[in-house]
Amino acid sequence: MMAARKLDRRHVHGLCLVLGGLGLLAVGYIHGEQNRWLLVGALALGGIAWASILSMPYAILAGALPPQRMGVYMGIFNFFIVLPEIIAALTFGWLVEHVLHGNLVHAVMAGGGFMLVAALLTQWVHPSPVNVSSSR
Repeated sequence: MMAARKLDRRHVHGLCLVLGGLGLLAVGYIHGEQNRWLLVGALALGGIAWASILSMPYAILAGALPPQRMGVYMGIFNFFIVLPEIIAALTFGWLVEHVLHGNLVHAVMAGGGFMLVAALLTQWVHPSPVNVSSSR
């Protein structure tokens, strides 16, 4: 409970992304049948990041928006989530085949690296509380 009071949303999200990034990077280094529980642990760290990804960006944004314009800004925000997903869906297969030579483990590890970059970039987000009386 004390940690929750000391950490703001961007720090919590950044920590979750670091854990997930390290977990996905670890996938490339875990080999053999005897290490299957290590793999489960690494993927559980990815699950922590996924849980944060589904909620924290919205919570960070909601803390910086005027309540009467929340719907508009959330709609715009969703557009900037969906557009990269569409681009990834159209191009990632080619990238895995030609750049990563079909190695899906390298694709997972690249995702871990990008999560670490996202954790760093999240720290530059400075949500400011909105003064409700002057937010017209």
